[in-house]
Amino acid sequence: MKNGVYGILKARFLIEDDAIKSWRFIVFVIALCIFMIANTQRFEQKVFEINKLTNQVKELRSEFVDRRSELMKLKMESTVSEKMAERLIFPSTVPPVKIKIKKVEEKSFLKKIWQ
Repeated sequence: MKNGVYGILKARFLIEDDAIKSWRFIVFVIALCIFMIANTQRFEQKVFEINKLTNQVKELRSEFVDRRSELMKLKMESTVSEKMAERLIFPSTVPPVKIKIKKVEEKSFLKKIWQ
């Protein structure tokens, strides 16, 4: 046991005759570690991007609500009448009346004959 641990600490498994197998495994482990680090980095970048976009959506939603409430105030009859009073246009005191137009029915040839 002492010789095994001492051999590992001295790295004798890297210089022995069948060391090529050990080197292949070490290169594989290093490549796997680099791949895992790169993958984690890409994942974290995407998480940061999602967080940034979520905050941007919240800001745009709040701006939308502000603009909508502003529009509702501008569409109110009192606000419109105040703006028009500056131009000397006042609201009507008489309510509007709906005009109905009766469609004149064209008589067919047979109906004209029977009259």
